[in-house]
Amino acid sequence: MTISFETRIRRLTTAGMIAAVYAAATLLLPIPQYGPVQFRVAECMTLLPFLFPEAIPGLVVGCFLANFIGSPFVLDWLFGTLATLIAALLTRKMPNVWLAAVPPVLCNAAIVGAEIAWFAMQDGAAFWPAYGMNALTVGLGEAAVCFLLGIPLMRTLAKIPVLKGRAAAR
Repeated sequence: MTISFETRIRRLTTAGMIAAVYAAATLLLPIPQYGPVQFRVAECMTLLPFLFPEAIPGLVVGCFLANFIGSPFVLDWLFGTLATLIAALLTRKMPNVWLAAVPPVLCNAAIVGAEIAWFAMQDGAAFWPAYGMNALTVGLGEAAVCFLLGIPLMRTLAKIPVLKGRAAAR
């Protein structure tokens, strides 16, 4: 199956717009975006791969840009972006929107929780309690965003006439 030039341009443009909106929402909103307590509104977009495969590179690039500009930690640039990539790939495979919200929550809790614990404790016995607490707080913030904002976003997008075919294909 050959993909037309127009389709490739549309997908690239969609990915670019998703990256820009994700990065802008993360960097410009005056709410906790980094650290052990996060409410990163842009994370509601992590459900987009459920409808659009081109959302995967868009989210990854947007997350990297937001972390690169907003965080001084190279580990955050790498592991925060890795969490987004894994979550996006898993979200794409989910059979319904409710399950699509689960991979971002689990990936961010596990990976970003470990990253924050590492910054706080580095090594030793104190790492594991710090990891548990950070995984919990990051996971709760991510769950709030994905379930309270992400699912309504997906339901709204599925009602837009030009997007109905994509939603029905799921």
